[in-house]
Amino acid sequence: MTEERRTRSTEAFYGRRHGKTLRPAQAGAVSRLLPDMKLDLESPAPDDLKTLFPMPVNGVRLEIGFGGGEHLHHETGRFPQTGFIGVEPFVNGMAKLVNQVDKQPRPNLRVHDDDATQLLDWLPDASLEGIDLFYPDPWPKKRHWKRRFVSEVNLDRFARVMKKGGLFRFASDIDTYINWTLLACRDHGAFEWQASSPLDWHTPYEAWPGTRYEAKAIREGRPPAYLTFVRR
Repeated sequence: MTEERRTRSTEAFYGRRHGKTLRPAQAGAVSRLLPDMKLDLESPAPDDLKTLFPMPVNGVRLEIGFGGGEHLHHETGRFPQTGFIGVEPFVNGMAKLVNQVDKQPRPNLRVHDDDATQLLDWLPDASLEGIDLFYPDPWPKKRHWKRRFVSEVNLDRFARVMKKGGLFRFASDIDTYINWTLLACRDHGAFEWQASSPLDWHTPYEAWPGTRYEAKAIREGRPPAYLTFVRR
């Protein structure tokens, strides 16, 4: 891992980092658990990411921008033999996940509480089984589209750290971002969209628990799309 990758500054997170004051239970959980859950990006990444976890795992997946952690906590419980890394710079979102972990421990989970590009640049080549990016900030104004996380440079990052055959999953309720992602992955060339009919992208992923944001989008008449791309 090069020094440039370890020291790259924040470049892709433009949202809020703080919301309401944490509840006492959340603040207590964060204080007790987060230091041991966080990855140390100041040290070189291990050649084998499986060693980041205190028990044997059969592979490692990444979720970027996990919000309140509903899906990530659900998946870590479904697949206890898989290691998961979650990224969420928003303090309140991280606190919600850590509070869930306090109630239902997840030894197969590690987290990063800053810009996802820092983590992606830290990871070794071909080290991830998959990447999930669900309901990222859509930056709906055209002048802000350059801030969208799906971009040529970030798809380059995904391609580097993902194993061939790994899955990049993307969900959004914003039509322009869905089309943006389809075009970006098509033009990039390292990712093949897995869909043969409209049902494929209108059907939630297997055992999908939903999120509070998704429920709000559906209530407001914005049906989600669930896209899956395979790393060539």
